[in-house]
Amino acid sequence: MQKLQYESSWDKTLSNKDRKIIEGIFLDTSLPNQNSIQFTSLWQAINHKGELLVTVLVHNFSHQVCSFMNKKLRYMENNEIIAEHTFTLPSLIVQPETSMPWTFIFPVESLNSHELLEDGRLEGLDAI
Repeated sequence: MQKLQYESSWDKTLSNKDRKIIEGIFLDTSLPNQNSIQFTSLWQAINHKGELLVTVLVHNFSHQVCSFMNKKLRYMENNEIIAEHTFTLPSLIVQPETSMPWTFIFPVESLNSHELLEDGRLEGLDAI
């Protein structure tokens, strides 16, 4: 049974409004037929440094722990690659059958084109 978990710093700082949004999206997430890692987009933004922040629910539907060590991810909008970056995130460990919100920060140099910040999706390019 899939469960929702927050990384400790998220749990402490997340507003009640955002928590309710995340919990609603988690409850609406359909379970896949295969063991896999999937992303459900929550929101996107550009920070003061011009970096792209992509917040998603990371769903680990598998029976193995998922870590993000040297994992290449791509942010897409309208089938166009907006950003691509290899992430090494020692603090992002998603337990089996667990979903966890996370913000992936794409550095300015990883951006390929101008983003609309709507209808985007995150894709894993490596076996996660």
